[in-house]
Amino acid sequence: MHDVRELIESGPEAVRRLARRDHPLDLDALEAASRRRTAAEDQVSRLRARLKAAARRDTRDAVPDEEERAAARALRDRVQEAETQARAATAELTRRLRTIPNLPLDQVPDGRSEKEAVEIRRGGPPVEAGEAGAAHHADIGERLGLFDSARATRLSGARFHVGRGPGARLERALGDFLLDLHTARHGYTEYTVPFLVNRETMTGTGQLPKFEEDLFATRVGDRELFLIPTAEVPLTNLVAGRTLTDAELPLAFTARTPCFRSEAGSYGRDTRGLLRLHQFEKVELVRVCAPADAPSQFELMTGHVEECLRRLELSYRVVLLPAGDMGFSARMTYDVEVWLPGSGAFREISSVSDCGTFQARRAGIRHRDATGRKGFAATLNGSALPIGRTVAALLEQGCRPDGSVVLPEVLVPYTGFRRILPGGRTA
Repeated sequence: MHDVRELIESGPEAVRRLARRDHPLDLDALEAASRRRTAAEDQVSRLRARLKAAARRDTRDAVPDEEERAAARALRDRVQEAETQARAATAELTRRLRTIPNLPLDQVPDGRSEKEAVEIRRGGPPVEAGEAGAAHHADIGERLGLFDSARATRLSGARFHVGRGPGARLERALGDFLLDLHTARHGYTEYTVPFLVNRETMTGTGQLPKFEEDLFATRVGDRELFLIPTAEVPLTNLVAGRTLTDAELPLAFTARTPCFRSEAGSYGRDTRGLLRLHQFEKVELVRVCAPADAPSQFELMTGHVEECLRRLELSYRVVLLPAGDMGFSARMTYDVEVWLPGSGAFREISSVSDCGTFQARRAGIRHRDATGRKGFAATLNGSALPIGRTVAALLEQGCRPDGSVVLPEVLVPYTGFRRILPGGRTA
């Protein structure tokens, strides 16, 4: 969320930057809402001062008569009415601010889709483009007995997944490998977190109110809970409402959780296989730091994602997303894309986002520097990695002419096998 004063003071500059995200900022409406809140709060302050002065007079004077008591009651009623109006004005302004996305940084390119993304670098084995007859991971998984799409559909409908045998073992192994890497080498603290969270928690990271129709929700009696779309939500909110000092920062959290997404707006894209499911597992990274450290922490986290892919011997590239294609809370995002021979294209496997102080302001994550100056902390998040998409890449890049799949050596201690053979056998 934004500081309304900063938005108003920057004026046309804020309008220009948000226009790059296709968000038309109505400055006049925002200023009017801000004035209404200020006027309402000033009225409360004046009436409270009068009420306090009247109370002091009452303590000095004799017992007040009925007329004086009636005047005091009327003044208290006016204070309560003014407080109600102030709360309403504050709520109106907050509603407006919560629908405004983060301001993109100037180094973010213009554009509205992945077509305008700028490639930064490539990593892993060189890509062999145009591979004749490269198989899609859905076909590989079904042929080797790793997936059972028919049963998944019978259980839950489209865009769900059932893994079996070596496929299920590979998924479990990947999660263990990634968590071990991030905790032992990259210094993240592992958490187990709830998969159902309340409205306040979803609001803190920017999923609400804007994306409410895209979320899975549950209601039991009068209790409302949302299924998390990513562990970013509970991990970031672990420090909601806290004031963090330079001595405590940076913080680095990780968790492996299921993620639940409606995938609204995907319009049938990637309906086969593991790329766009309603439920999938993911290892998530979250970092919280001083605002000045956010750029270096952003590059550090991207490096952690890349190391996962290098160790898994996967071909990938890093691209800088354009302003119109970033997530609501991000001011700058790298997409890390893995090569999928079966599709003949790079596809996103991780988004690493620098959110600046945007989420922290919503969630009340404050920062106090060494001089005692107070503000808000910066938050960053990234996937490292989603289990399903990583399995898809391992199957497609590891597929051999005889139909078997060779896995990277680093996974053998976790899987107990290096090769998946036709018939679901392993070696």
